[in-house]
Amino acid sequence: MSHVFSADEIFEMAEQIEMNGARFYRVSAEKVDNKTDKEFLLRLAEMEDDHLKTFAAMRTRLSGEEKESPSFDANNESGLYLKSLADTKVFFDKDMDTSSIEGIYKSAVMAEKDSIAFYVGMKELVPGHLGKDKLDTIIKEEMGHITTLNEKLLGLKK
Repeated sequence: MSHVFSADEIFEMAEQIEMNGARFYRVSAEKVDNKTDKEFLLRLAEMEDDHLKTFAAMRTRLSGEEKESPSFDANNESGLYLKSLADTKVFFDKDMDTSSIEGIYKSAVMAEKDSIAFYVGMKELVPGHLGKDKLDTIIKEEMGHITTLNEKLLGLKK
């Protein structure tokens, strides 16, 4: 039997993704010696903190009915999609390589991709009045993180 998520649960998952991302970047920053890498990772952590605040604000605007509603979509297709992401531990701790800066950047790229996949699915469930456009902004920022992380990875190989 599938689990049907409420809007409140979906925003809670999004908040958890951002908390885990910020924690990953901060822990990783503690493990690197290079000042530039450390500052870059801490900037990424701050961006994840900002995303967390955005989702928390969106969550507080949910009406009582939206908090209790079993799902926004009648066939629960988006809910099932998010459940499959949840089942693959998108928003829980992952086994991430933090033994080197290359491992940190590669792990970060994978985590950012997973968060984008979650947010794209989430967009189908979020009504416009709750800030669907903010999800687009967060997705673009996460895509920017991937671009920057990939540039950093390429720079390591030179």
